[in-house]
Amino acid sequence: MDFDQRLKEAISRGERQNATKKQDAAREAVSEDELRRLHSQYRLELSDHIEQAMRRLPDHFPGFRYESLSGDRGWGAAISRDDVRRGGNSFSRLEMAVRPYASTQVVELTAKGTISNKEIFNRTHYQRIWEVDPASFRQMIDMWIIEFAERYAARS
Repeated sequence: MDFDQRLKEAISRGERQNATKKQDAAREAVSEDELRRLHSQYRLELSDHIEQAMRRLPDHFPGFRYESLSGDRGWGAAISRDDVRRGGNSFSRLEMAVRPYASTQVVELTAKGTISNKEIFNRTHYQRIWEVDPASFRQMIDMWIIEFAERYAARS
């Protein structure tokens, strides 16, 4: 490797370090109040998407009851149903919520799916507040709801 090439690489490394320092300084400049405001904005947007998508499931699977969730576990929605069958009762539920703001400074989506008394998934997806991509969260919400519906439809 000749001198000019090494010099260019060194300059590149220095520029990347400078960019990283600037990003770190920008993050530090974001106040706690601004982080809370951003979290609330994302929470509202994502919990609305959860509620709209979850309300559609009972149209396809009669017997499910819809409920809104809000509180210390987060904001979102759940659907559930009890089935009485020969051999015993079974319970199915899908719950999805955006967790409240915490010192970890992330937007966190949680989902738990149970079909016929068996937990089929218990998942979490999160991103740092200043890096949130709402489209990726909406895609994750849709994907988990569709997976639950497919697995519920295939249960018998």
